[in-house]
Amino acid sequence: MCEKICPNHAIRPRANEHARIHILNAMHGPAKRGGRSILHNQRTLDALVVGRISQMTDPALDSERHTFDLKAPLGRVLAPDKLPLACQGAHLKLTQSPPPVRWIYPLLFSDMSIGALSTRAWEAVALAVAYLNEVHAIPVRMSSGEGGMPQKLLFGKALKYTILQIASGHFGWDRIIRAIPMMQELPAAVLIKIGQGAKPGDGGLLPESKVGPHIQAIRGVPRTTLHSPPNHQGLYSIEEAVQKMHLSLHAAFGFRVPVAIKCAASSTSVAVYNNLLRDPYNICGGFFLDGLQGATGAANAISLDHTGHPIVSAIRACYRAAVDQGLQGQIPLWAGGGIGMTGQAAADAFKLICLGANGVFIGKLLIQLMGCVGDERGRCGICNTGQCPAGICTQDRRLMMRLDIDRAAQAIVDFVLTFDTEMKKLLSPVGNSSLPVGRSDALVSLDPSIAKTLGIAYAC
Repeated sequence: MCEKICPNHAIRPRANEHARIHILNAMHGPAKRGGRSILHNQRTLDALVVGRISQMTDPALDSERHTFDLKAPLGRVLAPDKLPLACQGAHLKLTQSPPPVRWIYPLLFSDMSIGALSTRAWEAVALAVAYLNEVHAIPVRMSSGEGGMPQKLLFGKALKYTILQIASGHFGWDRIIRAIPMMQELPAAVLIKIGQGAKPGDGGLLPESKVGPHIQAIRGVPRTTLHSPPNHQGLYSIEEAVQKMHLSLHAAFGFRVPVAIKCAASSTSVAVYNNLLRDPYNICGGFFLDGLQGATGAANAISLDHTGHPIVSAIRACYRAAVDQGLQGQIPLWAGGGIGMTGQAAADAFKLICLGANGVFIGKLLIQLMGCVGDERGRCGICNTGQCPAGICTQDRRLMMRLDIDRAAQAIVDFVLTFDTEMKKLLSPVGNSSLPVGRSDALVSLDPSIAKTLGIAYAC
């Protein structure tokens, strides 16, 4: 950090890979936040490779000149026989409005609230999203996280690039509901967060030190530590969630905005997904699964190291359950948790899409792009304290000024442009012009046990 803020660029640190070990051994109690000790072994995604290559009989594509359709649905996709269509003479006409669907880029910026991030960091992400949409025509979307949004964003045209999240604390939603009549644009979607991969089954916590005056205004609370319960109060079954929250939120926006659910990946993910697939109202517009390999530096070490479920098998199990019922693709699957943690975000996304996901979402990677001093080998670990030295996870104005908004936004834009290029480089040899959702035949595993579990080919 000294190097970053030195006005004369006179300091050059040299990494000591073993320094962190002494710190951890000397401390008592929880020694770290962020990162997982179980990740030193090979990841499942690293044991998968693209093994089906189009060659003579099925030509590959030219990634530089071919036109690709990199779009993923967010919203309930009706089966052909369920579409509200009727023949009138030689024309097809809608008999009623179908559920809203947004066709967006298969990379979402995950939920990190104004409160968890500094206002400058949040502004950098929003600036990058607007630039990608309006200059590069890449329809990336970002999630607000729990806690609402500033009024200037609620009333602005950039709202269409934002997914509004409502979590168990319901913070900030009084202001959002009151703002609906004045909104120039509808939000991209509404996301109901049941759980997250960093601390599955646990609620959120925003310490008092990070509840600045602007956070108090947005959330309508005094300066105090803000707890989000581990579950939505009053929702004790999936059926109740569908009837109460989905229906009420759809009605609030005139049934014109998709509503999705985000859960932590677990052994019960298939049961939840099956219940959503049977939703008679056709309301649920997406199932976001967050695996155990994500997390920034704000979650407790005990949660990080001992709770959660790998995202790969969870997504695969959900997709195969939908295929068994002939319902695949009707409720889009979105995967998160460790995407790009080894520097191969596009490859990770491509493999998850082949296993059944419609797209992926990233969070931790965004703060690393903006200049987080932590990495996968060791974390600074003070995201929760409000003393972030990079100005990303703090509400201290002196620290926030260390973050260059334009440079942070540019780093995110460059990352997405590279991601887009690499996705096309992976689609080309497979011979796909669009996303290969569920095309597990494109993958082979280098590990026989992984191949058996995921139902894909084994190669040695």
